[in-house]
Amino acid sequence: MLRLRGAVWQSWRGFKTSSCSAVEVKNEPILGFKEGSQERKELLQALQNLHGKTEEIPCVVGDEQVWTKDIRYQLSPFNHSHKVAKFCYADKELINKAILASVAARREWDLKPVQDRAQILFKAADVISGPRRAEVLAKTMIGQAKTVIQAEIDAAAELIDFFRFNAKHAIELQSQQPIDAPGSTNTMLYRGLEGFVAAVAPFNFTAIGGNLAGTPALMGNVVLWKPSDTAMSASYAVYKILRECGLPPNIIQFLPADGPVFGDAVTASEHLAGINFTGSVPTFKRLWKQVGENLDKYKNFPRIAGECGGKNFHFVHKSADVQSVVMGTIRSAFEYGGQKCSACSRMYVPDSLWPQIKQELLSVHKQMKVGDPVQDLSTFFSAVIDDKSFGRIKKWLDYAKSSPNLKIVAGGNCDDQKGYFVEPTIIETKDPQDNIMKEEIFGPVLTVYVYPEENYKTVLSLIDSTSPYALTGAVFAQDKNVIEEAAKVLRNAAGNYYVNDKSTGSIVAQQPFGGARASGTNDKPGGPHYVLRWTSPQVVKETHVPLTEWKYSYMT
Repeated sequence: MLRLRGAVWQSWRGFKTSSCSAVEVKNEPILGFKEGSQERKELLQALQNLHGKTEEIPCVVGDEQVWTKDIRYQLSPFNHSHKVAKFCYADKELINKAILASVAARREWDLKPVQDRAQILFKAADVISGPRRAEVLAKTMIGQAKTVIQAEIDAAAELIDFFRFNAKHAIELQSQQPIDAPGSTNTMLYRGLEGFVAAVAPFNFTAIGGNLAGTPALMGNVVLWKPSDTAMSASYAVYKILRECGLPPNIIQFLPADGPVFGDAVTASEHLAGINFTGSVPTFKRLWKQVGENLDKYKNFPRIAGECGGKNFHFVHKSADVQSVVMGTIRSAFEYGGQKCSACSRMYVPDSLWPQIKQELLSVHKQMKVGDPVQDLSTFFSAVIDDKSFGRIKKWLDYAKSSPNLKIVAGGNCDDQKGYFVEPTIIETKDPQDNIMKEEIFGPVLTVYVYPEENYKTVLSLIDSTSPYALTGAVFAQDKNVIEEAAKVLRNAAGNYYVNDKSTGSIVAQQPFGGARASGTNDKPGGPHYVLRWTSPQVVKETHVPLTEWKYSYMT
């Protein structure tokens, strides 16, 4: 321990004397997978290697692979007869064992130089970028029903960017130091949190799971990672890559679990230091309430970071470029079956443009192919994630068919015989305050409200007040005055705000992502400040001139 303390002390001194040069990192290029390309060939081979197979995925605590009696299966959404993975749920006893093992490993990991921790993420990013790219993409496609391009921008480009940019930000954070004064030096140490971080991941982005667990670990924390049941195969691939790239045992525990069991166990532990969450509002509220109820147990106030989705809007002004509106809305509303937190779900169109926009939307709608993204790479989107999602979306479609306020313009059908398929659906509403304009659907359903073009100012206020969410939104207009007006009215309506672009497609380091209100705590993963969320800074003052007098000058 004395040796470790000495090493840390020297690193304090070193911050003041060494220059912290900027780390050069660029966004990962998105590959095209064109016919005859090498990446397409490798992906097709990886998909073939997984065809019809069931991967066995244990809980992992330290270096121990553990199987419990509670066996579950991850099904392929577009072919639910295919069991993609067999896995087990961690019980309360195993979760508590993982907590104690993590906490025991925390101190040594936290004292490890941040440059060494960052190298693990840099290496993992290189591995995913190169030799393991096809594997991670294939597991994301089969397990989460992503098309080639949706898997590529998620499980390759975004995950790689998260690892590289967060590692860069962690290293450069060390150079952010307080000023010195004559006779003393001041140093800021960026420690990990005292305890463990619980990372609760969603199904819809492989990259999010890697970030939720990987970034706190990068900053010197120990993590319990609860992956999504419906993203198990790809998540386990990412976890194994991190371990192969040098992540020690007990730093990230891989713990599939029933949500309430996991939540109850982690929030009941005195060692809880933080929760890093992406998922539903009810689940996040439940965790937050449990933390509040257990505050007297904890050694610290736990950090709680959460992203909970949205009811994202496209506002169209009469001056908008129609082609941009149509293409942007098609992609935003229907890519990955509308299962992105940022997907456009409500659209406001002036009556003067609606006939043309409607006609072009329907023209594209007829061309969209929904199906098996593995057997047919030209598929635009595939099945929704599981039977629960299918059932929820079906209720909305049934509601639209029965409501006098709503008219289905296109789509509206669904079928779960082989996979959980839902047609891309466009609905027109007479009532801008209908529940379908307020509540998150998380499926390929777009609802349009057509407004009198002269009432656009009223509509802007309506957009801001209709939904409890504030994640993403887009304004389409060529009139600069309208763009300025909209920015003021919608200032708090979205954490990621787009002008003449779709509400989806944020890129790490370019558009750090997150929203407020019911959409979450807006901590902006993908930005330079996100890593600071997972540190507990310590300021060290070292005085070089001895104090020789207790009296102040005014006293003599």
